[in-house]
Amino acid sequence: MSLSLHPDTSQARTLPSAAPDGAASGAAAGQGIRTRLFTKYVALFVAVVAIALLANGLFEVFFYYREHKAALIRVQHEQAEAAAAKIGQFVKEIESQLGWTTQLPWSGGSIEQRRFDALRLLRQVPAITELAQVDSTGKERLRVSRLAMDAIDSGIDLSGDPKFTEAVAHKVYYGPVYFRRESEPYMTLALAGPRKDAGVSIAEVNLKLIWDVVSQIKVGEHGHAYVVGPEGRLIAHPDISLVLRNTDMSGLAQVRAALAGATVDALSEARNIQGQKVLTASAPIAPLHWTMFVELPVEEAYAALYAALQRLAIVLLAASIFAVLAGIFLARRMVGPIQALRRGAERIGGGDFAQRISIKTGDELEGLADQFNDMGARLQESYADLENKVEQRTAELRQSLNDLRAAQDRLVQTEKLASLGQLTAGIAHEIKNPLNFVNNFSAVSTELIDELNEVLEAAKLDGKTKQEADELTGMLRGNLEKVVQHGKRADSIVRNMLVHSRQGSGEHRSVDINAVVEESLNLAYHGARAEKPGFNVTLDRDFDPAAGMVDIYPQEISRVFLNLVSNGFYATARRKERATDGFEPTLRATTKNLGDKVEVRIRDNGTGISQEVKEKMFNPFFTTKPAGEGTGLGLSMSHDIVVKQHGGTIDVNTEPGVFTEFIITLPRMMAAGGTTGDKA
Repeated sequence: MSLSLHPDTSQARTLPSAAPDGAASGAAAGQGIRTRLFTKYVALFVAVVAIALLANGLFEVFFYYREHKAALIRVQHEQAEAAAAKIGQFVKEIESQLGWTTQLPWSGGSIEQRRFDALRLLRQVPAITELAQVDSTGKERLRVSRLAMDAIDSGIDLSGDPKFTEAVAHKVYYGPVYFRRESEPYMTLALAGPRKDAGVSIAEVNLKLIWDVVSQIKVGEHGHAYVVGPEGRLIAHPDISLVLRNTDMSGLAQVRAALAGATVDALSEARNIQGQKVLTASAPIAPLHWTMFVELPVEEAYAALYAALQRLAIVLLAASIFAVLAGIFLARRMVGPIQALRRGAERIGGGDFAQRISIKTGDELEGLADQFNDMGARLQESYADLENKVEQRTAELRQSLNDLRAAQDRLVQTEKLASLGQLTAGIAHEIKNPLNFVNNFSAVSTELIDELNEVLEAAKLDGKTKQEADELTGMLRGNLEKVVQHGKRADSIVRNMLVHSRQGSGEHRSVDINAVVEESLNLAYHGARAEKPGFNVTLDRDFDPAAGMVDIYPQEISRVFLNLVSNGFYATARRKERATDGFEPTLRATTKNLGDKVEVRIRDNGTGISQEVKEKMFNPFFTTKPAGEGTGLGLSMSHDIVVKQHGGTIDVNTEPGVFTEFIITLPRMMAAGGTTGDKA
């Protein structure tokens, strides 16, 4: 960039003597103006950059803090639940092995056979240190131990001991934790047989494996896990000395909250037994009524956050220095040409029409300098036309500014619409991937349950075990069916979002409207049969062969028909549930040629629609279905697709308790540009 001021001596004219004085006074005043303008530009640029960086940094820190904390709590909960599940499985496996010793009554086998079975159990289950078998009267008949001599028919009366009474009353008894030789934790596990004369098997279980599980859990560098009993007593801890001292943990806030049944996120920060502030998470251990806790020191948990804050401070400092330097550089480049223009304008305004301004910036400032030079040349030719020229230039500049503003407004509006569509489509696609995984997983799980039922049918199980297995598989199947239903509803919502995000996508084509209706009927029918096995509805079709080809978006119109047909199935099913006579659910679909339009009617003999619901049914998020069974977007989306996207109409005739009929008209040819919805 270069700029200079030089006189054109060939066209110089004599001016009044006052001109030099005016130019000198203007130059003196301009020096002060230049300082203020330069400072203003630098300060404004630095302020804008600093505020933007600071606001962005604060928002990032705030959200990073929340996300980081939530992620830490989630990981700790997962660790606690995994460890709790492992401990619960450990006890359940021991209980399952112990159950085999209670199957036969005392009259069904010899004492030597029972002793042989007990010794085999001790070999198979290392955690069981001692096994005692008590008959139905509470007399000890057999004791096999790793640490003492075996005893047969000792006759010890345990009829009043909780190990016997609780097991008989509740089938299973979990005793309190105690320590042998003040080193190894033990627990008494008693299990009653399925028959009254089977007696009770009492096992002394070594819980050292539980202590091993707790000791191996790694929570960061300085975190740890521990187990607390129902009274708040410490059962397992990496520091075994705390357990040996019978430490009471009920004074800790997180322990009190867990024992009180608080929610998972009720307490995320607390103090540990040493008084150190920690992030904590807990999980119950079923069926022992123990609680697993996982804790991580706050300093270690937030170390990454503090490092991020330091990096952010360094970035802000560097960005501020850069902003100052860039502001000074840009201000100099902006102020220099402006000052040259000001000085040239002052000299021309003072009557020196031979003055010429030379600015080589290649932008609007250079053009403005050329205009000043042209104006000076014209003033030399005819000073009398100065006012007209100024008005003409002013009008041209105003029109250019208005055109620029109008173009800018149109560009901003277009960018907003495009960004909104892209955002909606992006959200829908991000949701659809995990949703597909959930649906696929549900289908595979249903197949696995079917295979499990076949295995259970083939297995020779006793009546009670088979009943428990049937109840468990039935519960799993019911939950999976709910997952499948909700997955289908969520998938419908995602598809509607994708429909809303696509306007004028160029996917419309001519199709046979009768084929589209037929395909929608079949899809909806099989979907309804899958959701309600055993529910039957009669499908009645009356298609006009002259309906023929229609220029539409086939996928969007198919979704409309699927939604209306599914609503018809839902309405007839509800009426079927309430009917006391021989009501037969029926759904009828018809097409009709209307010349340049076609008409599609979908009618059901379901519950009908009240006048109050009819007035609101096409409003977004309006639904009469129970919570969790619908979003209220189906009819709203259908209205938008038919009316706004295709330029058609959708109406409804209904009589409460008798029928509902949706009437859709579609033009054979869509408007130019592919859709009328772009203007809606």
